[in-house]
Amino acid sequence: MTRDSFAAQDNFPDGRRFFSLPRAQAHGAGPLDRLPYATRVLAENILRHEDGSTVTADHVLALAARDSAISIPFFPDRILLQDASGIPVLADMVTLAERAADLGADPRAVTPSRRMDLVVDHALELDVSATPDAARHNIDREYQRHADRYRFLRWAQNQFPHLHVVPPGIGICHQLNLEQLACVVADGPMVRFDSVVGTDSHTTMINGLAVAGWGVGGIEATAAALGEPTLFPVPAVVGVRLTGTMRPGVLATDVALTLTALLRSHGVVQRIVEFHGPGLANLTVPDRATIANMAPEYGATMAYFPADHRTLEYLRATRRPADSAERYLVAQGTLYDLEPDYDDLLELDLGAVERTVAGPTRPHEPRRIADLGTADRPDRDSELSDGDVVIAAITSCTNTSNPHAIAAAGLLARNAVARGLTVAPWTKTSFTPGSRTAAELLRASTLQVDLDTLGFQVAGFGCGTCMGNSGPLEATISNQIHSRNLRVSAVLSGNRNFPGRIHPDVTDAYLASPPLVVAFALAGRTTIDLDREPIGLGADGKPVLLADIWPSDDDINAAVRSAGQATPQNETAEKTAQRWNALPHPDSPQYSWDGETGTIRRPPFCDVELSRPIITGDILGARPLLVLGDDITTDHISPVSRILPGSEAGDWLRQRGVATHDFGSFGARRLNHEVMLRGGFANPRLRNRLADRYGGLTRLLPDDNIVPVHQAAAEYRQRGIPAVIVAGRSYGAGSARDWAAKVTRLLGVRAVIAESFERIHRTNLIAMGILPVECSGLGRLDADEYDLLGLNHPLAVHAPITVIARRHNHTVLEAEAIARIDTETEREWLQSGGILPHVLATRFATGARP
Repeated sequence: MTRDSFAAQDNFPDGRRFFSLPRAQAHGAGPLDRLPYATRVLAENILRHEDGSTVTADHVLALAARDSAISIPFFPDRILLQDASGIPVLADMVTLAERAADLGADPRAVTPSRRMDLVVDHALELDVSATPDAARHNIDREYQRHADRYRFLRWAQNQFPHLHVVPPGIGICHQLNLEQLACVVADGPMVRFDSVVGTDSHTTMINGLAVAGWGVGGIEATAAALGEPTLFPVPAVVGVRLTGTMRPGVLATDVALTLTALLRSHGVVQRIVEFHGPGLANLTVPDRATIANMAPEYGATMAYFPADHRTLEYLRATRRPADSAERYLVAQGTLYDLEPDYDDLLELDLGAVERTVAGPTRPHEPRRIADLGTADRPDRDSELSDGDVVIAAITSCTNTSNPHAIAAAGLLARNAVARGLTVAPWTKTSFTPGSRTAAELLRASTLQVDLDTLGFQVAGFGCGTCMGNSGPLEATISNQIHSRNLRVSAVLSGNRNFPGRIHPDVTDAYLASPPLVVAFALAGRTTIDLDREPIGLGADGKPVLLADIWPSDDDINAAVRSAGQATPQNETAEKTAQRWNALPHPDSPQYSWDGETGTIRRPPFCDVELSRPIITGDILGARPLLVLGDDITTDHISPVSRILPGSEAGDWLRQRGVATHDFGSFGARRLNHEVMLRGGFANPRLRNRLADRYGGLTRLLPDDNIVPVHQAAAEYRQRGIPAVIVAGRSYGAGSARDWAAKVTRLLGVRAVIAESFERIHRTNLIAMGILPVECSGLGRLDADEYDLLGLNHPLAVHAPITVIARRHNHTVLEAEAIARIDTETEREWLQSGGILPHVLATRFATGARP
């Protein structure tokens, strides 16, 4: 029963109830109408859940007063999962129930109570591309490769009533969330704002549709699905005032990449970004979704676009209730009108944005296409050269959700084919739309024919190249790269280009709009000024410039109109569902876990050993397991790439009789903790300063031996020596990958000492019982032992602590630091040993720990 301290509950004429922001303000809740629009959505959520204990009137007042010293609770309507992180979430839920039964409690107390949508999109690998049957071949191989994972998912569908699974071959979770799942306003007896948290950092894409949502780690998503609140300090909101309109030839991708650099430089980690101003009306919802999708790359919790006429137009175009949504938005005063008050303010003139790419190793490294530089390319048929494009991929929900970007790529392909241009012979091309709607638009406009001609046939519906599943290069290409130590490139319409992510043989990767992906495939190299140099020679032998084939905005708009509001063919969707539903799966209430080398092993994180708190007082005499630099990503910490022969994980599997072709990837083996343990910090692009080596090696102290990271961790554990990790700025950037924190816990690390943390990974560390410590000046320090003093149990929020670093028993630094525990709830997690032990301890009187 809601307490309703501010008499906010109201009724529509038809009897449906809602919690009115204007009524709450009139009854003392504070100036809610001056809050940013995103913050008002949070206020409604608090009003609706006020119970006097977990959620109180003081939370509303703190939000209205913008008091960042107070943490507020948030209860999402929905949980969005993709398979790579979602399957471990379901497995953790199963083990929670098993642990409850072991404690003699009712397992139903840890049954999910919120709607969960799991989209199978991360398993698509491009074994085949640039052929008419590529999509069929890849989906067949996917079902073979992931048979055990899909068997578990089919079983889980029957066990969890609130779980809805979207089968492989349909699309990407964020694009489907935008096009189908989200509703802006959730209808029913209690009308409310739609909201979502997702196990993928790009859940923010839905902010483009005026839906509050952001990425969380899998452990935090598990708690949210069980009905636990997500808590965070009252967020500061940075307003980005948009003016002007995009110039001809500029797309939303270019705006997104420009904003990524601007906002990353400004600093928006753990802050909400909200877009407003006269330029807002010049961006469609798909344009906004492209920009919001990139929020993790600039560090924001959300990248929110208030609801306006564009929002309502999109709801109508995608056949979702718009009139009832409009009534609710008007009643709440949240249909965009006046500009609210912001904590900070930036401005961007859309008319000043140029065609942009980002790279070669970070999404916030924007370059004008003229700035990539030039180099002579003697002959298209000669051997590879540095800077050649070996992968060109139209991929990712970021851009394939945008009809104008996709149509522009198709029109550029049509113009190129008409001029007789062809793709460079060393370039692997592919097209993996984020939904069948995107593919249908190109089919209906007949533009897919021209993309096919250039090798951009549909290779499947899923993340593909964007998340590193780019598939093999031709052997002759890989051999040249290795034998001549070439620095080659990938160009993709994705959202991340971290070192080693796209393909292990590819050094540089550039993010670009879909038409620019086609252009670079035609040029075959990134060492070209596409604004001035010919992209190639036409059939008549004359040079062709990019300007000669770039489509006009009128042509792009006409192509989108000619396709209408494309919808996927029902017959294809039905066949996909039939194949999924026909999969054999167990029907017993308990799941029979795989053996030692299986892909669906029982997770150990509810076991007694990993349910104990590891921060019980000062940490003394800790050895650094790794010493790392700035911008360490979750890809560095826990890769998703294929498991290679000769790697620690590969050797472990081979020694147990697993054939090399069955090694699979770390992404597919996330439910085998032995494999994941050996993959921890094993990214070949990760440099550990302690060992002065790349890959998963470290220096065992004080022995001075170079050994694999997991072996050093095991040795420290056996000796009873605590281990810590030392790093620089922005530790844990990138994916919401909770395995980056899970593997850290498995390695026995008690604390991570960094100059700063990215939001999601910091939370994930605490969710696994690991202490994040913020301290400057340690990354380049030559130290072999650390003390962390002041860790009184229980720790306080933002407790001051002292870090002492020693070298050969001599103190080299004594520095003040902060325990990055941001909320009282996080303090409780840490005290319990993590979220899962905390859930067990609080829901069952017997407790989870011996």
